[in-house]
Amino acid sequence: MKSYLRRALLAIVILAAAFGAYRWNLQRKAAAQVTAASTEAAKLVAQTLELAPSDVVVAQTLTMTQDLPVSGTLKAVNSAMVKARVAGELMDFTLREGDRVQQGQVVARIDPTEYLARQRQAQRQVDAALAQVEVAQKQFDNNKALVDQGFISKTALDTSLFNLNGAKATHLAAVAAFDVARKSVDDTSLKAPLSGLIAQRLAQPGERVALDARIVEIVDLTQLEVEAAVPPADAAQVRIGQSASLTLEGSTTSVKARVLRINPSAQAGSRSVLMYLGVQAHPDLRQGLFVQGQLATTAVSTLAVPVTSVRTDKPQPYVQWIDNGQVRHMTVSQGLRGQAQAQEMVAVTGVGATLTEGMQILSASSGAVREGTKVKFTTVKP
Repeated sequence: MKSYLRRALLAIVILAAAFGAYRWNLQRKAAAQVTAASTEAAKLVAQTLELAPSDVVVAQTLTMTQDLPVSGTLKAVNSAMVKARVAGELMDFTLREGDRVQQGQVVARIDPTEYLARQRQAQRQVDAALAQVEVAQKQFDNNKALVDQGFISKTALDTSLFNLNGAKATHLAAVAAFDVARKSVDDTSLKAPLSGLIAQRLAQPGERVALDARIVEIVDLTQLEVEAAVPPADAAQVRIGQSASLTLEGSTTSVKARVLRINPSAQAGSRSVLMYLGVQAHPDLRQGLFVQGQLATTAVSTLAVPVTSVRTDKPQPYVQWIDNGQVRHMTVSQGLRGQAQAQEMVAVTGVGATLTEGMQILSASSGAVREGTKVKFTTVKP
């Protein structure tokens, strides 16, 4: 029995020693890791980061323009669709897309043979009606002379007067019919209502066209505008006269525009408001091209830094600023965004610290820098 107790006690002692050795080993490894981490951190802190002047920006008070994104399709302010005013065979139609025409120029003709015949017919009816007026006038004059001499009654004179008035009315109706026939002849010549370029050719020579058939479309590219939809939340910021910078889709061509009109009614469904921007003439502009850009709505003076200088790789946005040759991190609150100094800026306010004008802020080109890192500026050789 005593031998059994001794063995049990020995086993307990061995287990306790093994557990103690295990814990001591764990503590030694943890201490080594802490020491290594501290050494590494010290090395990193001890490192000095060289910065070029372009790696630093200065927080400053700027007047920023708040921009509203706009997009739309270019449309000619003045355009016209030339249609056939009479039916017939199309002739003398040689213009094609891209050809220039002047206001009043004949762009095509419709065979006038039938309409000239109707005009001659109407002219003959006018001549016949005029002859009847002359006969009725002579009869009225004779009867009036006879009534004055007492040879016939006044009733015969009244009858001749009625005949004269009827002949005159018939003559006027014939003249009106002649005017209609003459206008039909004039309508066989299709003229350009404005100066511009042929945008569409919708018929072919020799084709028989119906009344109101579309023949050709003319656009005037000297005045273009963009119809852009503005979200309801931003519509109140838009004012007539505000300027915008637009870029053609797929091109670097930039054009200036100005708000000319604002639709007084919102669109059904989207509740967006349509605004119309007049675009400066440019040789690259064509009707139907898509453009997009920014509309300058408001100007605000505030402390700002470039948007790219505000980092977001932490739960809260922050900037990296230089304090006595070391990098410090400052949490910031972002405000208004806009354009200034040819780049996008954002208004910032320090959270828990004060961000003041003149502070040196690391730009996006510096990347993420550990807080406490020493910095120095690269000497620029002359």
